[in-house]
Amino acid sequence: MRLLLTLIIMASPFLAASCNDQQSVPPSKPTFVFVHGTFADDYAWHLVKPKLEQAGYKVVSFNLPAHGNDQTPVSQANFDLYVNTVVNKINAISGKVVLLGHSMGGFVVTQVAEKIPAKIEKLVYLCAFLPKDGQTLYELASSDTESLIGPNLHPEENGLVASLPPNVLVQVFAIDASEEIQKVAAKTRPEPLAVFQAKASLTDANFGKIPKYYIKTLKDQGVGPALQQRMIDGYPGKIAKIYTMNTSHSPYWAKPDELVSILKEIN
Repeated sequence: MRLLLTLIIMASPFLAASCNDQQSVPPSKPTFVFVHGTFADDYAWHLVKPKLEQAGYKVVSFNLPAHGNDQTPVSQANFDLYVNTVVNKINAISGKVVLLGHSMGGFVVTQVAEKIPAKIEKLVYLCAFLPKDGQTLYELASSDTESLIGPNLHPEENGLVASLPPNVLVQVFAIDASEEIQKVAAKTRPEPLAVFQAKASLTDANFGKIPKYYIKTLKDQGVGPALQQRMIDGYPGKIAKIYTMNTSHSPYWAKPDELVSILKEIN
């Protein structure tokens, strides 16, 4: 018995040190999954992504079908394909993610969250469409009197896609960005239109239980501030926190450092 007590006393400093070492290990930071919006692609995140990665976060971003260099035919680019693309990306990641959607990407991430709620830790809407059950993207966008997108759309390819004039693309997406970014924004691919007719199908049991954050942009001519506020008001008491940025529709280009600070605060 005396020998056992001696061994316990001798071992206790090592056990304490081991416990302290475990307690000192910082919790792992979440993985961000970024989903871009209309007339955009993975280039949207080229300023924000490395800043978050340098701060220790994992960031997953990609092109939605028929955007950027993705070669999906526009005839196949529909809402279900967008949603399944994001679902597959998230299911390949270990653990839960923080899912962020910009603009039209908000409509996509909303349906993704309904489909795989157990994989979503938080939802972040970056000047994004936040639908109610049964709403379409077209319904929300067509109610936006502040947006320059609808009045300037030019349908192409038998109505499968629509384009915007280069000057409007710059005005909406890059008016407060660098000249280099403005040149990129002006050459964006035409936007597939099938997604605008899809209806959101949402439940309180799935989408409704996930914490939501909204980042509102005050000079936005893509998704107007008034529409952003109406969508926020559609979820009274359900938005964990609302942030504001004094930018146009692409805060990731206009004020990347400020956006990164907000995302760090959310997580």
